[in-house]
Amino acid sequence: MADLSPLRLLLVTLAGWVNRHQQQVIEYLVEENRVLRAQLKGRRGRLTDDQRRRLAAKGQPLGRRILRQVATIVTPDTILRWHQRLIARKWTFAPKRPGRPGTMKEIASLIVRMATDNPAWGYSRIQGALKNLDHRVARSTVAKVLKHNGIPPAPGRPSSWRTFLRAHWGEIAGADFFTTEVWTPRGLVTYYTPFVIDLRSRRVHMVGSTPNLDAAFMVQAARCLTDAVEGFLAGHRVLICDRDGKWTEGFRDIVEGSGVRVVLTPSRRRTPTPTRNGSCARFARSVSTA
Repeated sequence: MADLSPLRLLLVTLAGWVNRHQQQVIEYLVEENRVLRAQLKGRRGRLTDDQRRRLAAKGQPLGRRILRQVATIVTPDTILRWHQRLIARKWTFAPKRPGRPGTMKEIASLIVRMATDNPAWGYSRIQGALKNLDHRVARSTVAKVLKHNGIPPAPGRPSSWRTFLRAHWGEIAGADFFTTEVWTPRGLVTYYTPFVIDLRSRRVHMVGSTPNLDAAFMVQAARCLTDAVEGFLAGHRVLICDRDGKWTEGFRDIVEGSGVRVVLTPSRRRTPTPTRNGSCARFARSVSTA
């Protein structure tokens, strides 16, 4: 055996010590992994995609023979299979979809909401409203979204009672009656008082009070409400009345002749009573309990 120089002998000794130290570190980490695996008691550990990627990147250079000695979490074949998938994913290119990308879900939801809250809005009107919000959408896209959600075009689009009130808020007045029991020489007599309330300001106007609520009284009440100078309904476009027969045909004719549309509340089966003409119902209840 040839003599080694002191420097070469020192390097060989140092390299041997480093190799033994690294081997001891590896043996410790392997044993530590076995202890942790034993605590799982046969249950498989759940690894994230990032953890699988890191194990595959570090394990592939070692090869199957070394992995059999150090790998304890998964088998060497599993680590190498993960590495093959990483390579395959690198060279896999998803094909691009032809044409314009689909409309975002947020814009589609906004289109449906606009059409539902505003039954009279057509495709162009919704398109303009979206443009004001910096959403540039084609008219055909609006039509496609509404058709997909089962919403018909504007002329035949149904609207709920709540939506109708919201669309005409500020131009609607509600009308109703409340009764008062008055003692007279003839005994207890019921007086009927029709009133009208502006839904936006809650301002109330009482037309009059009578024990004989006939067609003549209702005609006179309609004339007072629609007076061109002092009529309470000036500036209103809609008057909501219930389906009581006290609202005579003569009353409705005069009101509608002045340009105010008379709308009868929905039936009890379709809409609960407080929603049909809630402001008038609350005011009448407050008067009766005062």
